[in-house]
Amino acid sequence: MTTFTETYFTMTEADAITYAKTQLSIFPEDAMLSCEEIGDGNLNYVFRLVDRKTFQSVIIKQAGPVARISDEFKVSPDRNRIEHDILKIQGQLTPEFVPEVYHYDPIMNCTVMEDLSDFTILRKAFLSHQTFPNLADHLSTFLVRTLLSTSDLVLGHKEKKDQVKAFINPELCEITEDLVYTEPFYDCPRNEVFEGTLPFVREEIWSDESLALETAKLKFQFLTKAQSLIHGDFHTGSIFVTNDQTKVIDAEFAFYGQAGYDIGNIIANLIFAFVNGEQTIEDPTERSHYTGYILTTIQQIIDQFKEKFIDAFYDQVTERVAEYPGFLEFYLEDLLADTAAVVGLELARRVIGLAPVQDLTDITDADKRATAEIACLKAAKVFILNRQDFFHGEDFTRVISENA
Repeated sequence: MTTFTETYFTMTEADAITYAKTQLSIFPEDAMLSCEEIGDGNLNYVFRLVDRKTFQSVIIKQAGPVARISDEFKVSPDRNRIEHDILKIQGQLTPEFVPEVYHYDPIMNCTVMEDLSDFTILRKAFLSHQTFPNLADHLSTFLVRTLLSTSDLVLGHKEKKDQVKAFINPELCEITEDLVYTEPFYDCPRNEVFEGTLPFVREEIWSDESLALETAKLKFQFLTKAQSLIHGDFHTGSIFVTNDQTKVIDAEFAFYGQAGYDIGNIIANLIFAFVNGEQTIEDPTERSHYTGYILTTIQQIIDQFKEKFIDAFYDQVTERVAEYPGFLEFYLEDLLADTAAVVGLELARRVIGLAPVQDLTDITDADKRATAEIACLKAAKVFILNRQDFFHGEDFTRVISENA
């Protein structure tokens, strides 16, 4: 008989049904449960369970012992505990923007949460060139509430240090250190570069010593800057949407890092949506409408983040020295420089590194794909090398327009 109370093992669909019946009190005793493994990410196993009588449903997300993207990455299943804990914190700070959590199991390393099957993954929606009028407002609000409230600006310093210890996440951080900050910037055997893009990468990325130096500086900032409790993997594949709702998922990469990491990550992934639209939408009017929406969304996320951050700063900050004249401006300038740098890093690593994005790989015309990827890499260099020059939303969109 399967037991879930002694030793961890990776569940099958049948195991997940048994687990729901014996370990959870969510479904009625006479529930007729069906289960489908729907995980399509790089790390976890995600089971959707449905009671065929009532259509009640939940998600069981279990952390496996290795990354599904490659068994070279050995990852601690404890990341499921980290994801559960940050979801509880985010649920207090932004309940409208995260799924409800019902149960956490430290033995089976799984979390049971709200089923978002009525939502669409934002990346998939963008691949069909859908638009969402509230997206910038929702994402900027989520970012301000989670990044400011978990920082030394608001938390007592002892409490914040306790949080830093609780969210130490070395295995997942190592993946980011390798795949984002290191491997894309030299000819690493693990890189996956599209043939049409490879000559540009060799000449303009791997041979650029000034770029390599700046990425080294940025890596050590990532290693040492425990600023806010960040999501750590905040891209369009980690966001579920409807026309008027937004939910953020998949926070297992969470740890205390640079606040700009989350903002830069989502901006870069919006750029991938932009270049996909540029290369795949044939009708000029439709293309202009969609790409214009993406540029406006990028600009609004940056500008609304600043506006909301300033308002929340004056309302929430508890650290006395942060109230000195000029400090808020210094803090925001530094945060947005980090944001710009991460935009560049994410653009480069998704083109060159081990985990490409569907926005690029779905461009079937080889010349158009190379054009899109090279545009991303040209912009990436500007964002990294000139990161101190970015403070307004239009600073970000200008680079995109000039290099697309």
